[in-house]
Amino acid sequence: MTGVPQEESVNSSAPAPAFGPQQAQLEFGVGEDGRTHSSAPLCFLPVRTEKKRSMLERIVRALNRCGLEDMISEGDKVAVKVHFGEEGNTAFVSPIYARAVVRRIKELGGKPFLTDANTLYSGQRTNAIDHLNCALANGFGYATTGAPIIIADGLVSRDSVEAPIVGGRHFDSVRVSSAVADADALVVISHVKGHGEAGFGAALKNVGMGLGSRSAKQRMHSGIKPKVTFEKCTACGRCRDWCPEHCIDMREGRGTGAGARRHAFIRQAECIGCGECAAACAWDAIKINWGEPTESFLERIVEHAAGVLRGKDDKVAYLNFMTNISPDCDCWVFSDAAVVPDIGVLVGRDIVAIDQASIDYVTAALGNAGSRGEGLVAGVDKFHAIHGVDAAHAMRYAQALGLGSLSYTIQEID
Repeated sequence: MTGVPQEESVNSSAPAPAFGPQQAQLEFGVGEDGRTHSSAPLCFLPVRTEKKRSMLERIVRALNRCGLEDMISEGDKVAVKVHFGEEGNTAFVSPIYARAVVRRIKELGGKPFLTDANTLYSGQRTNAIDHLNCALANGFGYATTGAPIIIADGLVSRDSVEAPIVGGRHFDSVRVSSAVADADALVVISHVKGHGEAGFGAALKNVGMGLGSRSAKQRMHSGIKPKVTFEKCTACGRCRDWCPEHCIDMREGRGTGAGARRHAFIRQAECIGCGECAAACAWDAIKINWGEPTESFLERIVEHAAGVLRGKDDKVAYLNFMTNISPDCDCWVFSDAAVVPDIGVLVGRDIVAIDQASIDYVTAALGNAGSRGEGLVAGVDKFHAIHGVDAAHAMRYAQALGLGSLSYTIQEID
């Protein structure tokens, strides 16, 4: 194929990240479910390149190494899942990387399109029209990426199909965005970052939450009920403006003293539990009041990922970008300082392994001064320390559902 970089040897003896408890447990490929799991091969592309090669070129090499050509046949409709970011956010993965992926898919005879599903919260991506305008504003136009954009769940998030899943604790079936369900293959480009409710977001969240319709997203959030700490609230109205259900009022306090101050009030009967008000609050005045354990929320995301991947078999590849590792989701109209230095990119075909490796690499890094990771030493789970959520529970549950393996091997490509 023209334009395809020649393969080169890879460094399979490169130092791997410091492993967390889950990885140590799987040293010999045996998971917590007692079953044997083979180690998944991953390619690691460090930001440092001694051979002075472009990351774009190395991404194509990694995709070749991971067998992209084996999963794409002539004429395949290939969904490239990206996050278009919100207007004002600057941490999302640049569209130039999507262009490199799109170009390689076309060389293999595939028909790629960029996609994402509409959001539950009130931002720039709640319907396909605003979503497309946001994507274009952030540089994801055809002229840059070489691929059209199809919003996966349609104009107002009603284009979805029911996908049965086996062995789930919460659902027998989930709603999956139609465009991705109908695609022949899927390439998932994820940004590794923190998340207020999930603790951490990468491939599993990008697939499970990202490709669920709005109704599916609501089902995933059903155990979340935020609560206002009146004494901290400044009545700025930011939470009210961001609430998709418009169920937050500004009310006058009762009594005297601190209790009399004006504050936000959430009408719980109308709250859908999306948790966006908590993330919007700049004063730490809104906390998640979990109606069920946080593990249940993570498991719901994983079960939706299982629905998306159902029937795709060996037709999915993943790229996790460990750069601009912000403490919060790219759904926000700002980007906070990266919690650790840029690390690199992971490429592979196993959704569990690539997310586990991402957490391990960030855990092994030193927290950045001046960020929310300041003072967090190597070996400390940065996302757990910042958000108080054991995000790795999602990977353990995903392995139990048969989505992949926590055990992995690393090949470094310079």
